[in-house]
Amino acid sequence: MTNVVINTLGGSTQSYSANELQQSTGCRIITPEADDYDARRAIWNGMIDKRPAAILVARDEAGIAAAVSFASTNGLLMSLRSGGHNIAGMALCDDGLVLDMQDMKSVTVDPEARTARVQPGASLGDVDRATQEFGLVVPTGINSTTGIAGLALGGGFGWVTRKYGLTVDCLKSVRLVTASGSIITASKTENSDIFWALQGGGGNFGVVTEFTFDLHPVGPEVFAGMLVHPIADFPDVTRALQALVADAPDELTCWAVSRKAPPLPFIPEEWHGREVMVVPFCFIGDLNAAEAATLGVRSIGNPIATHFGPMPFADWQTSFDPLLTEGARNYWKSHDVAAFSDAAIDIIHEAVNNLPSDECEIFFGHVGGAATRIPADATAWPNRQSHFVVNVHTRWQDPADDGKCVQWARKLFQALEPHAMGTRYVNFIPEGDEANNLEDAFGENLDRLVRIKEATDPDNLFRTNINLTRKIPAGVAG
Repeated sequence: MTNVVINTLGGSTQSYSANELQQSTGCRIITPEADDYDARRAIWNGMIDKRPAAILVARDEAGIAAAVSFASTNGLLMSLRSGGHNIAGMALCDDGLVLDMQDMKSVTVDPEARTARVQPGASLGDVDRATQEFGLVVPTGINSTTGIAGLALGGGFGWVTRKYGLTVDCLKSVRLVTASGSIITASKTENSDIFWALQGGGGNFGVVTEFTFDLHPVGPEVFAGMLVHPIADFPDVTRALQALVADAPDELTCWAVSRKAPPLPFIPEEWHGREVMVVPFCFIGDLNAAEAATLGVRSIGNPIATHFGPMPFADWQTSFDPLLTEGARNYWKSHDVAAFSDAAIDIIHEAVNNLPSDECEIFFGHVGGAATRIPADATAWPNRQSHFVVNVHTRWQDPADDGKCVQWARKLFQALEPHAMGTRYVNFIPEGDEANNLEDAFGENLDRLVRIKEATDPDNLFRTNINLTRKIPAGVAG
């Protein structure tokens, strides 16, 4: 019988048999000796290599509640895994328990009520496939393999945000297992403080076993595509792009990704592997108006390649999946930028011309439209100004390149800091940086988030996510 030694919240260890864990939680128990242990602990970011004492595979809400109760009663270290896509690798913990919900993927759509009930293990692709059967969407991100749970709890923005808001803006209610193991419903009218905190405050308050989202009409076809510009045109294209989005209709979203050109069939072969600026765009309005509505972005500069037209929205949502596959080494740094100054443009331009690997990129996505028409204190997501989220996405394969890649990202981040807003997107904070970015991530909403955290989880059971506890100065007893 396998013996499992688990770290406690107090820093000691406790020992249990695998059979005892299974009987106490109702979950399948995977220990380091199991054939699928390594597969189950693998997550999207290949830089994260943590070895939990045991992985508890939940099949239903009852199993989640039992696992939380067991960990809470015995003071055991526990992390929460849904999609496993978080850049900081918060799904895992060393020598603790991982509550694994990735098999709970159900998405149930009510097309008449325009709502969807979604389990925590579902990916954005799972959600899109289910909702698009009825020409409906939840505003989400742009990589279909991302987990809906982590994205939604941190905010969530993508191609539909300018029209319908953030993912959290469309959250109607949740079922939540609290630190005591109790199951509650949280919405604007029930447990409203907790619900507010879950709308962008991260996964630090409990375990969501089911999300209910309001849905909006989009598709099933949209007018989308991308324009590829030589990197020499980056300054002019960036200036034109930010002027365009300032007056664009809510139905049109235009972003930018600067990187070495992948070998896509519509890009001339002589440009493969050379630095380019890709401008992807998506128009979710009437297809009959799409040509005119997208003329402005399609008229910018002199692209070396173009690829656009009507296509299924669910397919468009997978367009960047090949560049974001699981297992590569990733390190991100991000800023919110209100507008790109000439100095900021020059800094980014230089960095793109000195990429440390073929897979690194600098992405900026515009958050505007409907997302800016909500008060800053209406949800935990604080930055309701129109802005660009600039993500320094450093990605590579060889561990020997860790130093130069991380250094490149940090150098660019520091250079851009004087030109940024001083706010951050919580889902883009890398491992080790979370404690230093709480004020930047949550602004004036932080105090309220901390009060809710302390009331709902006084023993800080849920501590492996962005941890909303009051900082204690060095030398002061807690």
